[in-house]
Amino acid sequence: MPGHLFVDISSHGFGHLAQAAPILDALARLRPGLRLTVRSGLPAEKLRARIAAPFELLPGRSDFGFVMVDAVRIDLAATGAAYRAWHAGWDGRVAAEAAFLRELAPNLALTDVAYLPLAGAARAGIPALSMCSLNWADLFAHFFGREAWAGPIHAQILAAYRSAACFIRLTPAMFMPDLPNARAVAPVAAPGHERRAELHERLGAATGERVVLVAFGGFDKDLNAAAWPVTPGVRWLVPASWGIARGDMAAIEALRMDFTDLLRSVDAVLTKPGYGTFTEAACNGAAVLYVRREDWPEQDCLIEWLEKNARCREVAATALMRGELADDLARLWHQAAPPAPVPRGAEEAARLLASYLP
Repeated sequence: MPGHLFVDISSHGFGHLAQAAPILDALARLRPGLRLTVRSGLPAEKLRARIAAPFELLPGRSDFGFVMVDAVRIDLAATGAAYRAWHAGWDGRVAAEAAFLRELAPNLALTDVAYLPLAGAARAGIPALSMCSLNWADLFAHFFGREAWAGPIHAQILAAYRSAACFIRLTPAMFMPDLPNARAVAPVAAPGHERRAELHERLGAATGERVVLVAFGGFDKDLNAAAWPVTPGVRWLVPASWGIARGDMAAIEALRMDFTDLLRSVDAVLTKPGYGTFTEAACNGAAVLYVRREDWPEQDCLIEWLEKNARCREVAATALMRGELADDLARLWHQAAPPAPVPRGAEEAARLLASYLP
């Protein structure tokens, strides 16, 4: 009996999907015939583009993480209000989630990285695991731990994570000292196919021109790119939603290429610290130019890991907004490339999950 796995994938950006997809595909190879049910607020086409294994989709979301102003800034007031509203009826939410899971009747529940399904699974008597490079309990405590109203909410979040049989801590990750059930695995990243010649042909790029992918993990960020000065010898791949019509800028979506194929085929990616883009860039040999996020505690461990495993360089937010990137890119490309890390974490996590299935 291959079993039935219910997976809840956070729609707080695309990074959680980038983590979950390689693991689910590895698990499907280990357990042919596995019934897979996925709940997520991400677009169906994004989920199916990343997850090769067959699955049933239940649209919906059971976490919100943070209310974002843009890709690097949090609206703390709105986020605090959202957490207070979410937990005002916590017991009722857990009861409803438990009823949902009892009816679905999976053999195992897995989240990346929602905590409500863990609490619901515990009440329903269904084994559950979670996985991620972060958890909402630690991030909640970082931003709201000193607020008078925060204690009971933090306790409920932490109790949900601790109820899981295991929290799979993906390398690189935050320390997570409050989760005694945490278990580390190697980095998780999807491999891409090198399609550089095809990419240059589609762009009409001249010999010697370099291509830079602009990717901020599913969140919009206004970089004022239409006003950037032309950087000689550089082509930019930017979101179609920016509506930019310039000869040196092309819409990512129009290329119809997998994101990991693009990472393996471009000369650099311009991004923010995030698990999915950082690990996939490093494992696919892409150089990374990044701008720090405002007060995001996860980024330090990600940057430290990236510095050891890829060519990378920080760019100042002011220089980014002005498009003054030529010098930073030149310095980035001058770096020696370290050996690309091997993303063994998907297989390790899949074997761990398989041990909890019948």
